[in-house]
Amino acid sequence: MRLRLLVLAVVAPIALWAVLPVLSSADDPSPGQIQKQINRKQSLIGGHKQHERVLTSDIEHYTDRIHALETDIGRLSARQHKLQTSLDAKRTELAAVQAKLRSERARLARLRSRLLVVRRTLAQRLIELYKADRPDLVTVVLNSNGFEDLLERTEFMHRISQQDAHIMDVVRTAKADATATEARLSGLEKTEARVAAQIQQQRDEVSTVRVGLVQRQDNVQSARQKKTTLLHSSRDRRQELEDDVASLKETQRKVQAKLAGFSGSMPAGPIRGGKGGLIWPVNGPITSPFCESRAWESCHPGIDIGVPSGTPIRAAADGKVVLMQPESASGGYGNFTCIQHTATLSTCYAHQSRFGTSVGASVKQGQVIGYSGCTGRCFGPHLHFETRINGSVVNPMNYL
Repeated sequence: MRLRLLVLAVVAPIALWAVLPVLSSADDPSPGQIQKQINRKQSLIGGHKQHERVLTSDIEHYTDRIHALETDIGRLSARQHKLQTSLDAKRTELAAVQAKLRSERARLARLRSRLLVVRRTLAQRLIELYKADRPDLVTVVLNSNGFEDLLERTEFMHRISQQDAHIMDVVRTAKADATATEARLSGLEKTEARVAAQIQQQRDEVSTVRVGLVQRQDNVQSARQKKTTLLHSSRDRRQELEDDVASLKETQRKVQAKLAGFSGSMPAGPIRGGKGGLIWPVNGPITSPFCESRAWESCHPGIDIGVPSGTPIRAAADGKVVLMQPESASGGYGNFTCIQHTATLSTCYAHQSRFGTSVGASVKQGQVIGYSGCTGRCFGPHLHFETRINGSVVNPMNYL
């Protein structure tokens, strides 16, 4: 009876081990296949995150550019307002100059007309004086009929002299005034030309400012549109990948739960020997091969063996436990154990749910040193197994 139980205990796990992959693969992808898909998707997510970091830098550049353009627009708007105010002032000045120019032209016409009249009067008077000899003082005295007549004749001559002098003054004044008015008119015409040129220059500057404002506004809009398009595209694609990873993890969880349902109550199975002198620490499929590339590492430093949580982990060979680190200290390895077998060879076991030995303990090949789990950086229950030569990781398949 005992012999039968012993045979059953040995044969049943072997049969289950042979049947389990077939059953799981018949309905669902294997955990290893799912893990590869997850790793591939996560690698793409990592690439998108890197792209988003670059895009974020670009967005900051566009934002700085937008701020600079907005500053330029504000400055140019102020300049445009100032030019418009100056243009209005120049127009007012031109209107005043033009009104003054019209007044001076009318005054000059009046002066020229008055000068013409005065000149005609003066010419007539000169003709009269030429035709009638101007009496001298002696003649006036001798021809006077008494003292009263003398006074009247003297007064008359004085008035004629004053009239002649007044006519001469009017002529001189009118001529000087006309000359001065012509000079002022020439100055006003020059002022008019100068103000007109200034107004035209101001108009050209306002036009240039407006064109610059439109171009800068177009640049701002283009930068914002490019930023928005790139950001939305990257976010949408990353969210799609993250949704895919979440779906794959859920599928992986269901497959692993199904596998756990087959073997949860079964022992770890017989010791599985290797050709290189080590035994397999657990019996299960390889879900990640040695030196597989991932988003967070270029070379996976061991192999991942898919087994349910709580599966006993055996020492791959005789040796001494030289390192045990909890999840908080192992940097992603979770609960981590290393055993020194020879002066150069050591093996390490990661992601354990709990330890089964202690630092400094001497262990035998096949002895349980812990239990599998998913502590540390892990996407499902498995054992991460490493072999090291002089501290450097090597392919465990060369020793199994």
